Amino acid sequence: MSKLLVVDDEIDIREFAKNFFKKRGIDVFTASGGEEAFEIATNEAPDLILMDVRMEDITGVDVLKKLRDNGSDVKVIMVTGVEDDSTIREAESLGILGYVHKPLVLDELQKIVLKELENLS
Repeated sequence: MSKLLVVDDEIDIREFAKNFFKKRGIDVFTASGGEEAFEIATNEAPDLILMDVRMEDITGVDVLKKLRDNGSDVKVIMVTGVEDDSTIREAESLGILGYVHKPLVLDELQKIVLKELENLS
């Protein structure tokens, strides 16, 4: 079973994405912040992470840097509600697959996530 980690400081987004992907047979973990996301990613080794760019404790890009520094090559899709070209460029330089904008469009999100998880099989 594929593993997905959803990282967002908004509980509604986390729970919505969790329920949505669990119904599609994906094992879903959630984290409300960057430090928690780093711990879960390290311990659970998800196949894919959907990570919010802006969170209260540390940014999604900082979490991504920590993961890469720790030797992880986990696939990451950044989720953003703000257009910030420099942040997106920095995340791209760390090897993200891409990014999606809030508010999340479920059809788009499902297509992207399922495509990436299928590529792992």
